[in-house]
Amino acid sequence: MKSTNTFSRFVEFTRAEWARLRASTPLPLTESQLRGLVSINERMSLDEVADVYLPLSRLLNLYFAATRNLHNATATFLGTDNSRAPFVIGVAGSVAVGKSTTSRVLQALLASWPSHPQVSLITTDGFLLPQRVLEERGLAARKGFPESYDVRRLVRLLADLKSGVPEVTAPVYSHLAYDVVPGDHLVVRQPDIVIVEGLNVLQTGTGSGMFVSDFFDFSIYVDANESDIEQWYIDRFLKLRETVFQDPSSYFHRYANLGVAAATDTARDIWRTINLVNLRENVLPTRERAHLILEKGRDHAVKKVRLRKL
Repeated sequence: MKSTNTFSRFVEFTRAEWARLRASTPLPLTESQLRGLVSINERMSLDEVADVYLPLSRLLNLYFAATRNLHNATATFLGTDNSRAPFVIGVAGSVAVGKSTTSRVLQALLASWPSHPQVSLITTDGFLLPQRVLEERGLAARKGFPESYDVRRLVRLLADLKSGVPEVTAPVYSHLAYDVVPGDHLVVRQPDIVIVEGLNVLQTGTGSGMFVSDFFDFSIYVDANESDIEQWYIDRFLKLRETVFQDPSSYFHRYANLGVAAATDTARDIWRTINLVNLRENVLPTRERAHLILEKGRDHAVKKVRLRKL
């Protein structure tokens, strides 16, 4: 365990050092359950869950308890009722880096703790502007960039959750249709914990308005080398070409019959002209704002953990 440099705000752990912080936290997942949580073309073993995500779930459980006690203390001081505001966790990182898998695994692990069994997961994909609107505004090629989201709606949802509103609804996104699903919603009813996963959730932007990150009690950034993420993106594109893209209703069905070389070139072009630009301009600059950074190696497994000092 060490500080990453003399003036670093983070303490760095090797995977082995971090794994020891699991203490006696039990592993509630089986191999088959884990497989159902891992995204296409990603790899995660039960050993990695035990070494990386169980210690993280223990840390988050401690943060949850401390935050709940603080809320109770404030309510006692003010002589008011505690509205049981949920503990909100933000998960950020590049396209294809594994945010969704990280979020689903954490959701499953955190829900196994008796003190907070109800854990909801909200992805910011549902808050993308409809494809029609993006095309009208000339933003179709900037999907995933900050300006392509209905940020006000997402902030309003988080404000309602933190205010103890009994029921809120989040829009649903279809990766098959590559668009928000009209009339479809995810209903969230006063969860103990909410995980908010998305590319730009740690951004602050400009001006004095409220930001998504203002509502986070804890935040995680999933990190990796650009060259590794690019390869993962290409590998995923090739896998989707053999599966999801084969569906005639898929937005990307036009890529289904591309040969391997042409599909690889297409994926690399999309990565370098859109996703890499967004990563460098908008996503990566927010990394140091996270409470915890998971650093992945080329094999997609977490090699180091950086925890922000209090």
